[in-house]
Amino acid sequence: MTQAFTTQHLSPEAISSLVNYLPDYIKVALLKKSTELECSLEATIEMAISNFLDEEALSFEDCLLDRRLKESGRSSLPQNSNQE
Repeated sequence: MTQAFTTQHLSPEAISSLVNYLPDYIKVALLKKSTELECSLEATIEMAISNFLDEEALSFEDCLLDRRLKESGRSSLPQNSNQE
């Protein structure tokens, strides 16, 4: 069975939980970047994560990490060990 991924975005609740654990200087930088980009904190963090994983991505929808890894000949994302 192939693992199916769904496209999702970070919820305000998830961001609130995450931000509570970040160092203050990271929170300040994220808020500043969010203001500069004129977008939500959720979108800013999503862009940061997706761009870290895939330099061409601006969101989780754009993040084609698995496909780009396969195209470049590097190993794929780990598969779910509970496959049938």
